[in-house]
Amino acid sequence: MASTFLIGIGAACIGLCLGLLGSGGSIITVPVLVYLVGQDEKIAIAGSLAIVGIVAFAASTNYMWKRQVDWRLVLLFGLPGMLGTYLGAWASGWVSGLFQLAVFALVMLLASYFMLSPIATEPTITGKRNIYRIGGEGTVVGAITGFVGVGGGFLIVPALVLLGGLSMHRAVATSLVIIAMKSFIGFVKYIDVLEQQKLFVDWNVVVLVSAIGVLGSVVGNMLSARVPQMLLKKIFAVFLILMGLYILARSLPTLLS
Repeated sequence: MASTFLIGIGAACIGLCLGLLGSGGSIITVPVLVYLVGQDEKIAIAGSLAIVGIVAFAASTNYMWKRQVDWRLVLLFGLPGMLGTYLGAWASGWVSGLFQLAVFALVMLLASYFMLSPIATEPTITGKRNIYRIGGEGTVVGAITGFVGVGGGFLIVPALVLLGGLSMHRAVATSLVIIAMKSFIGFVKYIDVLEQQKLFVDWNVVVLVSAIGVLGSVVGNMLSARVPQMLLKKIFAVFLILMGLYILARSLPTLLS
């Protein structure tokens, strides 16, 4: 296990990403728990859901206070997302933790693509089809959340902008609430998955990383209006590419052997 200092740095980065970008925190959480803490992949994914849910909810409270959360889209995207997350967590019980980690790496590469791609500014679709598309994407993103333990903000924020017609700032605020909802339901289901395999969540790590992550999210919230978002996304995208390739390099040889 790495030193508490390194774990603390990783936890602070989780909170900063969620506070600054409304996404990205969970992408860091799983590698922190696997490579710095030394946890089993499935325990790390379960812990990631708990940590990201707590940190995302804490980060969202400031936006709630300012009335920047779109509660209609929280329901339209979040409720199908919770269903998808539950199903994704259920499906994770049928595959190895190493396979989940490889899928997680692919999700990191997908996230880097969305981070580097500017969100289109064309008019959004209106009417019932838009509602169905929001619910459908919510279900798909939720399934990814449950299967590999990521909040999916990198997919939620563009969807809220393009399909929901929100500004980036309101999309980030709404995304945090949706991430918290999905993460908590996924964690509840993951408890069952772990018990079936005689594995258990390390609550000491969850509490430590969550507490530091919450503080990081507060700092991120304060900096969000002062730091260029596009520059941050580009830097973070490069990090995701490097980390995704590293995880694939470590997990694929064992999976293919």
